[in-house]
Parts: sequence; structure tokens; C-alpha cells
Amino acid sequence: MKGNTGNPLALTSLNHISLVCRSVEKSIEFYKNVLGFVPVRRPGSFNFNGAWLFSYGIGIHLLQSEDPEEMPKKTEINPKDNHISFQCESIDAVEKKLTEMGIKYARHLVEEGGIYVDQLFFHDPDGFMVEICNCDNLPVIPLAGEMARSCSRANIQLFQPQQTQKQSAVVQVPVIKP
Repeated sequence: MKGNTGNPLALTSLNHISLVCRSVEKSIEFYKNVLGFVPVRRPGSFNFNGAWLFSYGIGIHLLQSEDPEEMPKKTEINPKDNHISFQCESIDAVEKKLTEMGIKYARHLVEEGGIYVDQLFFHDPDGFMVEICNCDNLPVIPLAGEMARSCSRANIQLFQPQQTQKQSAVVQVPVIKP
């Protein structure tokens, strides 16, 4: 890691986010049925209620709140709140599906230099903000020294500093039984 100023911790990717829930069961249903995550095995040695889900190259770890009634209840959809964002193929199709599911959302349009990005914001059962967007339309422009690129996963490696050591990859594929 010494001398690796662009990536001092030698990070390779985002692994997961952890969310504290009022009800792990309700959150599992939301992340499965709305966002398409798949439940995966979590360590059996954990002595607390929770669940792990996986999709789109990241994990979501759900943790049961020890005091669910004391958790804040968010109702206002505020795009400036903490959130996780997912890229989609068709913002109109997502909007139609959210409407069919009865999920309250807010639609926003961002314009930058003649490029338009549509965003849909909504809450999970515990008020954590979720964004669905076509952000790939907007180029990622480094502040200095690099060419502009899109947000596409195909460009991820182009923005990651070169590692001084060879990295090995471990791919975990969930086994889904019918």
C-alpha cells in the first residue's frame, strides 16, 4: 500500500450496505419483490436476527432493530437524504411498476449541459431512501487529468487507481433451489 496515494487502502469494490430494520421480514420482501435482490446465506454464528441479500454486484445486510418502535419514521421523500441509487434500463417502465405496486415516489429531472437524467426516489419499509435513475446519461468528469466517461460499470476499472500488487477475485454466486 505504500506509495499508493490514489487508493491508500487498496480498495477493490463496494461489498455491502447494512440497514437496521423495524421488521427484517418486511424488508426482505421489499428488497426481493421491488428491487430484485436474492436472499443468501449469512454466517450461522451470528446471534442476532438479520438477513443477507445480494444482486447487482452488492450485498444488502438487514439487521433487526433492538427497539423497532423507537426508530424514526420518515415519510417525506427528500432526494438530499442518505440513499442508495440503482441504474435502470427504462425509467418509464420503473415508474409504471412503482405505480402498480402502490409505492409513493418522487420524480426529478436533472439537466447538465443539455444532458438529462431522470430520477425516481422512494422509501423502503423503514424510510431508507432508494433512487432509480438513468444516470448513465451523465458523464463522470474527473476534476483533473482524465477524460470524461459515463457511469457505466464498463468504465469502473478506468477510474480505479492501479494496484501495486496483483489482486485475486473471489466470486460468490448464490445457489437458488427451486
